[in-house]
Order: sequence, then C-alpha cells, then structure tokens
Amino acid sequence: MGRLSGRVALITGGGSGVGLATAKLLLAEKARVAICGRTMSKIQAAADALDGGAGLFATMCDVTVPDKVEAMVRAVTAKFGRIDILVNNAGMNIKKRAMHEMTPETWREMLATNLDGAFYCTAAVLPQMREHKDGVIININSISGKRSGPLGGVSYNAAKFGMSALGICVGAEEKDNGIRVCNIYPGEIDTPILKDRPAPVTEAHRKQILRAEDVADAVLFVAALPARASVPELVIKPTTQLYI
Repeated sequence: MGRLSGRVALITGGGSGVGLATAKLLLAEKARVAICGRTMSKIQAAADALDGGAGLFATMCDVTVPDKVEAMVRAVTAKFGRIDILVNNAGMNIKKRAMHEMTPETWREMLATNLDGAFYCTAAVLPQMREHKDGVIININSISGKRSGPLGGVSYNAAKFGMSALGICVGAEEKDNGIRVCNIYPGEIDTPILKDRPAPVTEAHRKQILRAEDVADAVLFVAALPARASVPELVIKPTTQLYI
C-alpha cells in the first residue's frame, strides 16, 4: 500500500525533468498518474520509460490554450474518474531573457506558458475538487518567484511572481472546500531547461545543484500529507546557492 493509493495525479510538463521525476515517484506510491506535454512523441517516450501500465495515462496538451486544457482534464477524468492532485509543472525559459532583449512576442510567450497555463489547469480542475471537498494543487514555481534577479530574466520572474500570487490566493479562497494549494520554489535544478541559459552551465556546476528527484520528493511530501495539513509555500535550493 503506497502513500497515495487511490489518488489520481495530473502532472503538466510530464515529459522530462521535474515532471517526469514526479510521475515516477507518485506511481511508486501507488497513485494513478496522468502526464501531459506539448509534444506527443516526448510524452509517449516518457510513458514508455515509466512503464506505469493501466495506472498511467499520457496525453498531448498545450496548456496555453484553454480549450485544450479543458479537453485534457475531461479525458483524464474519464480515464481515472477524478483528479485529486494537480501538479502545475509546465514551464519554459529563453536565452534572450534580459529586458533589452525582450520583445512583446517573447514576453507574451513566456507569460502564456509559465503563468496562464497554471491558471487554465487550476480553473479546469477546481469544479470537481470543490464537489469532492478535497484536492491538492502544487505549483512548481522557482526561487525567481521569490527573489527577482537577472538569472531568471524579467519575463520568467514576472510569470513566477504571478504564479505565486495565483497559488496563495486560490489557497485562501478554497480552504473551506478542503482544497490545499502549495507553491514550491526550487533553486537551480539540473534539468533540460538549463540548455536555454544565456551562458553554458559547466559540469562542475551541475553537480552542485538540485536534481529533479529532489523536487519530486518535495511534491510527494506535500501531496501525501493528511487533509488537515497544508503547506502554502516550500523553498528548496542547492546548499551552495544563496537565498537572500
């Protein structure tokens, strides 16, 4: 019997990095898991690697499109009967992230993926969570959503600050419906998003920073707590990274 036996989790951006590591861990704890991403071949490869059998559902979804999000949530609910845990993990960054490099188009793209998608997914699952008087929404945010600086870039930071406000406000609004919301703020993580850093990341630096499974462990900690316990915010960072 796993800690999440009987629970259903939906993880966006589930094809790699934190999303994939989280799916693996939640499956090990006997949750039924749905993963989604923008590229079906990538999501299918992740599903093949996870080998979750009937307890795993993989589907393509662009979380920046509200109609596609609603269709995806309907498909997951039809497959598993309900959604108990939503992990808003889909996100992106770009190399040209300084203010003088931004354009209206790249600004909009960054906010659409890193903030709008979390709103659309949250809005799509809330009705059934309200009906069940139960649910956990976990936003994979970033230290950039707590401490704005050049490393994340202006649009990424703005989106992550917005995600922080979204999570805190929804948690306050929905607490009497038994719905718990947690913003997890990781520091640097060795995931594929590092390829979009303006300057290449050295192997020595990669060895010092978080792994995707470290953040997945934080997700499991929050998701497995009893209904009486809620963690609104959780910061996890590499030991060597400043948090000031």
